[in-house]
Amino acid sequence: MKTLFRNLAAGALAFLTLIALPACEQKTGDQPAAKTEEELSAADLISNPNTANPQEVPVPNDLGVMTFTEREYDFGEIGQDKVVSHTFEFTNTGKKPIIIDNASASCGCTVPSYPKEPVAPGEKGRIDVQFNPHGRSGQQVKIITIRANTQPNISEVTIKANVRTP
Repeated sequence: MKTLFRNLAAGALAFLTLIALPACEQKTGDQPAAKTEEELSAADLISNPNTANPQEVPVPNDLGVMTFTEREYDFGEIGQDKVVSHTFEFTNTGKKPIIIDNASASCGCTVPSYPKEPVAPGEKGRIDVQFNPHGRSGQQVKIITIRANTQPNISEVTIKANVRTP
């Protein structure tokens, strides 16, 4: 029985080796030589906004820009039984229409809604936020993240409330 398992294991190992060897083959002749760092041009590099030196990243200046009248709203002291809402208004101060891809909140108790149609340059848009404090108490801070074809592509607004217990 041990011999059977040993033969099966050896056969499986030989099979895997045959499959893996062609994948490791190095081809020469047809492939261009790798470029050194000095030979790379700006067109060869990927624009990465998470670079260590953000001043070196070219920023497109023809996108839409969300300019909010306020980025934070405090409801003050509220009861657990009162659902509250607030509207964050913004103006597209950029050169292209803004298309909002998504708006999400840091908590399921907070529900944002946003325009589904493009917001043209110079036009106003609204992000409506509804907060349900049921089951919460004390100071609450909720962040709403808006992803759009803007510069920057992520914008955030914040709501606050001090929820008192009954």
